[in-house]
Amino acid sequence: MGGWGSGRGRRFGTKDTTDDYRSIDVRHWQRDGLLTPGQAFGWNWSRDGESIASIQVRTEPNRVFLMYRHRSGNEEWKDKSYPVLLSRTSCNLGGERPWFICPADGCGRRVAILYIHNIFACRHCLQLAYSSQREPRDERASRRADKLREKLEWEPGILNGKGWKPKGMHWRTYERLTAEHDAFVAVSLAGIAHRLHVSKESVLNRV
Repeated sequence: MGGWGSGRGRRFGTKDTTDDYRSIDVRHWQRDGLLTPGQAFGWNWSRDGESIASIQVRTEPNRVFLMYRHRSGNEEWKDKSYPVLLSRTSCNLGGERPWFICPADGCGRRVAILYIHNIFACRHCLQLAYSSQREPRDERASRRADKLREKLEWEPGILNGKGWKPKGMHWRTYERLTAEHDAFVAVSLAGIAHRLHVSKESVLNRV
């Protein structure tokens, strides 16, 4: 059974982000065909091509059984073994979507992702924020503008100007995406200008 890295101890309520914790995603397991009852498999986390943590999983009807070793700080290693219930909801276009039921005491939320603290629990129980919630408003706007630039097939980077309408894209769609892009760019430039104590025009003139 794979051991769990010790690392530094975590405390509830420290306002860490979801990126600070290893996680399991029921959607990935469903997509990979791992939720069929009667299976046993290992799930690994790696860094730079090397395994740094792992768990063993056994699938049963309407639940998965998690088995791993865990310790906090300098405590002794402890074996963990417990079930996580599954729930399924119908999709609008047919089929079913699986969910984990958070196993933390008093929770029972239906969630797609569980994060490891002492046991696997949902982000609400661990009081985790999404990484994007920690971004300054202008950086978040810049990231969203870049995503729109990708859809529009424009050169990445909000300071690189606009491109042409992609072939086959409807004009109404193009105009909507362009308007959204321009709004995000305005927010991003305003934030940069505020930090530099200059005007938005000065930001543009510096590149």
